[in-house]
Formats: sequence, structure tokens, C-alpha cells
Amino acid sequence: MNMRIKKWTMRLIEMPLKQPFFTHLETVSMRQAVIIEAEDEQGGVGWGEASAFSTPWYTEETVLTEWHIIKDVLFPLLHGKTIDHPSDVQSLFASVRGNRMAKAGIESALWDLYAKQQNKPLYRLLGGMRTSIPAGAVAAGKTTADMITRMAALMESGYERIKFKMEPKKDRYLLKEIRRLFPDVPLLADANSAYSLQDIDHLKSLDEYNLLMIEQPFHAEDLWEHSKLQKEIKTPVCLDESIRSAHDAKCALEMDACRVINVKFSRVGGLTEAIKIHDQCVSNGAGLWTGGMIEFGISRAHTIALASLPGFTIPGDIVSSDHYWEEDVIETGIIVENGRIQLSEQPGIGYEINRKRLDTMTIDTYFV
Repeated sequence: MNMRIKKWTMRLIEMPLKQPFFTHLETVSMRQAVIIEAEDEQGGVGWGEASAFSTPWYTEETVLTEWHIIKDVLFPLLHGKTIDHPSDVQSLFASVRGNRMAKAGIESALWDLYAKQQNKPLYRLLGGMRTSIPAGAVAAGKTTADMITRMAALMESGYERIKFKMEPKKDRYLLKEIRRLFPDVPLLADANSAYSLQDIDHLKSLDEYNLLMIEQPFHAEDLWEHSKLQKEIKTPVCLDESIRSAHDAKCALEMDACRVINVKFSRVGGLTEAIKIHDQCVSNGAGLWTGGMIEFGISRAHTIALASLPGFTIPGDIVSSDHYWEEDVIETGIIVENGRIQLSEQPGIGYEINRKRLDTMTIDTYFV
């Protein structure tokens, strides 16, 4: 069965977070995203989400660049094409450099549609083995007290792993407080590139706090510097922003720049590329988990399906819908119970779209 798309619809949506999300690079209080709807000739619909932020603090893409690239470049490349499998878009988009989040938004809509055409849940088509997955979360507060409060609430909700945002001059005090109050919590520290090679001795001194990993301590382009760091510290280095493709993952693992990879399917250009990275990590014995983008339920549902693959051995950043939103764009929302998320056996991503809610959040629409 092929996917001849009769109509593509793109929506720009906007919603305030229930509470701000803090990093040393940006504070996110209002979240925008581009929602993609692919309708085939039989009336079947697949949903995707392009998840860049409004400003280029995480990657160079933004919501507005996604809108432009999808509307003016990617949609025209798909016009009149018969698509047999969602992975076909990799070759169809080969002439377009970068813009991975825009590409992932379209590819994810096709994966949802393809799974519905096959009358199978998406996670099974991706190769998922689990019917439930462990959930982790980020305690991103502006002050130490705020972060501790958020961490306690997340642990009370049953999340199996907690991440906190770290930065120089504040990290040791924060770690002392966390370990004083929560000595045994599985904990990882996310630096968002706040450190440099000059901080190696300081980062070595953090080994005593028994972290699961330190995520992205150096700049995204500093693979070689990360390899130097990993040789000096006991704590595993995890790479996030540095890994934009399966090729990046191969290079990082071969030079021992990291021992863990955080996969966000949107950051690497889609689920097809994310599966390639998964397979590389399994072959190399590297740790693997799925990151979050403060995304809406459509993207989160795709992430849940991906996280069911056997190589994802570390709880990902997959929080419940009510953690960020008063009401999500999917019916019932993502639910975390006792630290785990049950995968839906319904075809596709397994969640119905709340069209009324989607309409109230939409601030612009384009269709072709």
C-alpha cells in the first residue's frame, strides 16, 4: 500500500507552559510548534510535529525557519510523489542540507499514517519490544530551592530518573544539596555546553556525586574535546546536541567521545535516522535514552514509540502531558503511572487528536 498524499496541512500552534522551563541559555514560558497533517486519498490522516524552539538556543532551527522550509522547500519536493514507506523521504529530501527538525515533522506524520494503513501500533513497526517504558523527567528551576522543590514533586510522582540543569560556579553547591536530600536518586546532569576543556579538573571532581552521566558538557561541535574529557573522568559523558545523525554517532562512539547518547528523533531528522543511531549504540554497547523537547503530545507519542526499542535502557525525558500543559492536543494525554508509560495498541501513534483544542491553539494555517 502506498501513501499518495491528497492534502498536506500545516498549523502553527502556541501554548503557555504551566511553569517556566529554565536553562542557562534560555527560559521557555511560551511554546510554539508546527503541526503537520498528512491526508491520503482514502481519507486516512497521519500527524507529525516539528519541534524547534522560537529562538535558536538549542539548534540553529526555529519555528519560523521550519515553517519556511516546509512550505517553500519540502512540500514542493513531495508534490505528486508516491511514497511507499516513511523512510523514502530521506532520499526525497537529500538535496536539502540540515533543517532536520522540519524534515522530522513531515516524516513523523508519514510514520503515523503508514502505521494506520497497516492497522498496527507505530511502536511495533519501529521494532519496539516493550509494552511499557520507564519515564524520567527534568527538574529545571531558576534557583536551587526551586529545583529541589520540582525534583521532590517528580520523585513523588514516581519518575525513575531525574535530570537537572548544571552550570559552572553553581554545580557543586547544587549537587551537595541534592545528594544531602536525595542520596540515592538516579541523577543525571545536563550542561547544555556550559563548560570547556579548562574545566576538566573541576568536572573530574564531580565523580564523587555518583551521576548517571554528564550530558553535553562542551560545545556541540567539540567531539574531540569530549573524547579528552571522557578519558579523564569516571562519570559517563552523554552527547545530545553533538549528535545530529547516525554518522555523528558513529564518529563519537569510535573516538570514545561519549558512552551514552541522548536521541531526540526531531534533532536527528526523523525516526528513520533515530533507529540507525539506536542500532549503532546497541552494536557498540553504548547507553541510550530518548530526550524531550518540551513538545506537545503528537511528538511525545512518537518518542514513546521510539523508546520501546530494546536499546533504550535508560529512562527518557518523557513526562506526562499535565506536567507542561493544562490541556494537550491529544485526547487523554500522556499518562505516567508509577513511573511508567503504557504503550497504546491502537494503530499509529495510539492517540486521537483533540481537534477542538488544536483549533484554539492555532495561530496560522497553510495547506497544499
